[in-house]
Amino acid sequence: MAKELQLRKNELQNHVIETIYFGGGTPSLLTHQELQFLISEVYRNYQVIKNPEITLEANPDDLSTEKINDLAGSLINRLSIGIQSFFDDDLQGMNRAHSSEEAKKCLEEATKQFDNITIDLIYGIPNMSREKWNKNLQMAFEFGVNHISSYALTVESKTALDSFIKKGTYPPIDEDLALQHFNHLITETDKQGFVHYEISNFGKPNYFSKHNTSYWQGKPYLGIGPSAHSFNGKERSWNVANNTKYIQAINSGNLPSTAETLSDRDRFNEYVMTRLRTIWGISLQNIENDFGAAYHEQLLKSVQPYLKKQLLEIRDENIIATQKGKFLIDGIASDLFMI
Repeated sequence: MAKELQLRKNELQNHVIETIYFGGGTPSLLTHQELQFLISEVYRNYQVIKNPEITLEANPDDLSTEKINDLAGSLINRLSIGIQSFFDDDLQGMNRAHSSEEAKKCLEEATKQFDNITIDLIYGIPNMSREKWNKNLQMAFEFGVNHISSYALTVESKTALDSFIKKGTYPPIDEDLALQHFNHLITETDKQGFVHYEISNFGKPNYFSKHNTSYWQGKPYLGIGPSAHSFNGKERSWNVANNTKYIQAINSGNLPSTAETLSDRDRFNEYVMTRLRTIWGISLQNIENDFGAAYHEQLLKSVQPYLKKQLLEIRDENIIATQKGKFLIDGIASDLFMI
């Protein structure tokens, strides 16, 4: 990975690195020395801002007190912890490796050492009452975390959960329940001073994820390691997923990646999808400047039914989802795509 950072140092020559993110897989398995080594390689090969946001993803079962203390002594300044739920039956149903007790213990220790922590919480779990979902949220608030990423439970094919549902040992997903939980999530986070700045993300002021916000704003990024994706504004590329092939290519001085050039239509559709999920919405001015009058006119035509249903609104020349439209936003966005 350090070698790949060196091989690709010219790709972001005109950009300053604002965020570094260790995510995907289990980066918390890296030792203090390994983390420092990779971070120092970024500094050695790239221009980095004075105080970059440096995030590490981890699961509660990875974060012992010793590990948290170790991370606190590194340049990592933000933790993303996959709590998912504070209840054992939920965790078991989702086939998670950690327990409720581990989730609480880990947050208890992590909040002593880190101010900038985000946790993941899952809603829409079958048979989860609103009271139980509320207890999950209140527990998160009591720990004083400043950012929450929250997603509806989804079922991926060929997973343990998919198998449980097909066998009838786990109830099917209930979209009405998920909507109730989503609305309660919005109400309760608002009471606690969180800003719902992206459909699945809630942050207190000054605690928004700078890294994820960069994705939504279409900034270029470099993905290092097997399977990692990169984007330079016009091209998207991805590394080979096979570890052995990745290592062999890098050791021979080659980049094991495939690239595709995005058409104007691809870029427009991505812009619509990502921006409609945020509080900033779709800038009509940006659409006209970046894609031209035809795209601008088509978009205005496509949004009309959603404006009438009050699922979208135009505010200060930006198309923004209303409270009612937020839960349906992915479907709405796909209807606005240029085909």
